[in-house]
Amino acid sequence: MDFTYTEEQRMMKDAAHGFLGKVCPNVEWYLEMDKDEKGYTDELWQGMAELGWMGIAFPEEYGGIGGDFLDLIVLLEEMGYKAVPGPFLSSVILGGYTILEAGSEDQKQEFLAKISTGELVMTMALTEPGTTRFDPFLIETEAKENGDGYIINGTKLFVSDANVSDYMIVAARTVGNKLSRDGITLFIVDSKSAGIEMSLLKTVAGDKQCEVVFNDVKIPKANVLGKINEGAAVIEKTLQKAAVGKSAEMLGGCHRVMEISVAYAKERVQFGKPIGMFQAIQHHCANMKMATEQSIFITYKAAWMIANDMEEAPKFAAVAKTWVSDAYKKVALIGHQIFGGTGYIIEHEMPIYSRRAKAGEYAFGNPNYQRDLIATRIGL
Repeated sequence: MDFTYTEEQRMMKDAAHGFLGKVCPNVEWYLEMDKDEKGYTDELWQGMAELGWMGIAFPEEYGGIGGDFLDLIVLLEEMGYKAVPGPFLSSVILGGYTILEAGSEDQKQEFLAKISTGELVMTMALTEPGTTRFDPFLIETEAKENGDGYIINGTKLFVSDANVSDYMIVAARTVGNKLSRDGITLFIVDSKSAGIEMSLLKTVAGDKQCEVVFNDVKIPKANVLGKINEGAAVIEKTLQKAAVGKSAEMLGGCHRVMEISVAYAKERVQFGKPIGMFQAIQHHCANMKMATEQSIFITYKAAWMIANDMEEAPKFAAVAKTWVSDAYKKVALIGHQIFGGTGYIIEHEMPIYSRRAKAGEYAFGNPNYQRDLIATRIGL
């Protein structure tokens, strides 16, 4: 494994840093995006599309650039550094990678090219009410065969960016009961279909999560994604990529929190000298550095294993999500300790990152859920 950036990745990272610094300029902008129903600007989305970010990991024959998952991780880390809002991860990983994994040739040609240009936004409607823990396979939403199509009924919770999506990949049960992994089928559903009701949920990080209710929503059979009753394996692969993608975002956040905290420790004077000269603050900064460096290794190792389709990739995806979730929380907490009361002012950067640390911890399964996956993978 060589985790050194390639020349192309370094150029991409530098370009992303410059671009995002311009379109995501300050805390006031983020506060506006929190309040905005859409949650991001056209300038941001169109700029990312023009730079080719949405299609960076998709094959050229489907309108992409022909990169790999590691290239995408480099971008997501930079997005986490700037706390970029919007449906990028939802559209590219939850939507695009799922279609790349399970879609027919026609579906890949139709959807991936439009995702790559930013013309189309997708997401995945997976989790449901009625459970106190994350389990992507506890699905009660039903899809019943009806003539030349299916009719979907049920409710989905915490559907990322559904409010701005053009299509959703909906996991519904076609046979069996909610305790069974078998019998789950994926459907590509037009978000504007008759019978769909959406409502935005109030969230910790200001990200756009929705409740989506399906009332007799009709879906043609051509919109079945993958094999009937065998959607669980596809969901599992998508969630592994999403977990590592979210880990990369959290890693970027660690970098930014450490950067602003160290800078503050050098300039904040207390008792006649910068607080960075006090041993307690030095130890805090050292702990932030250790947590961040360890997160770099495990995130990129997991991404490298996924990119190379290695057998141990699922386990390391869970390890990465567990470790980085805990590390980001730790780094954010230390950042607040260094800044003191200043770091709790809403117009300060720190609340943006500490709120995202909490939201990231629970996205795609919290550390306890990931530890269960790891235990299963090692035979416990």
